[in-house]
Amino acid sequence: MSIRIVPVEQLAERQAASLDITPLLLPQPATLYRQRAARLQQLAAGHVMADYLQLASRIAQAQHQLVHSQPVLLPVREAYFQQCAEHGLPPLGAMAWQRDAQWLQVLLALCTQLADGASAAVQQVLAQLLAAPAEQHEQAAQSLLCGDLTAVDSAQAPFIWAALSVYFSQLASQLQVAAVAEPGDARHLCPVCASAPVASVVRQGNEAGLRYLHCSLCESEWHMVRAKCSNCEATRDIGYWSLQDAHAAVRGESCGDCGSYLKILALDKDQQAEAVADDLASLALDAALEEQGFARSGLNPLLFPG
Repeated sequence: MSIRIVPVEQLAERQAASLDITPLLLPQPATLYRQRAARLQQLAAGHVMADYLQLASRIAQAQHQLVHSQPVLLPVREAYFQQCAEHGLPPLGAMAWQRDAQWLQVLLALCTQLADGASAAVQQVLAQLLAAPAEQHEQAAQSLLCGDLTAVDSAQAPFIWAALSVYFSQLASQLQVAAVAEPGDARHLCPVCASAPVASVVRQGNEAGLRYLHCSLCESEWHMVRAKCSNCEATRDIGYWSLQDAHAAVRGESCGDCGSYLKILALDKDQQAEAVADDLASLALDAALEEQGFARSGLNPLLFPG
């Protein structure tokens, strides 16, 4: 099954199944970065990666401030959105969406804000980003969005991605769309921007017990049934791994068919768990799963390979 985005006015005529399960949850950037920053700060206490988690918290806090100080408005592109709906394309996909220069302004503001009080090493990276021409940033952004992660310096990538996330999450939050579940094989990528998930989350509240994949870029979440591989949708050989016990809030979900894994967070076991923060703070679990021969299928926006 895939998730197809349609205009809100078309939902009634296209939705044949029950509305008990909401296929797509658009992001709430006004609050999500603040919550992430607080969770990262909490996880940093006594952690072996405390310094990096605190840096990640500062990045998230800067993102929160930029959402409010430099709001991004969704441009009017009615014909474009209609074409995306007709052909089942993600409306904010990197291959089709034309970014405007506002994301670059967000990047420069982010770097300027983080430079104050940063370590010497971080200040050097930020200075390089501030001095680089816009064309270099655009090329780096396109490489990251198209999955060519090794083409961008791993020290610079988290800051570039953080600015892109501020930009895309605000665009996604303003989309006047709904979503329907249809036959297809693209459930492993975000239906809004076609990016990889960072982790899956078993939610509470109105979606209690339901699993949603959390997008690493635009912060949208889309439904995926449990006990199914989030990468290939196989069900035959699903395994769950933890460094603690079977009731841990953060576990690894592996697939013997495609050899991939992704973290799964259970909010009923820890209500404060947050996809990006808890994924980053549990890298020891990644190492253990990779020792077992599994490869990560997702992406953490605060840590890039290199």
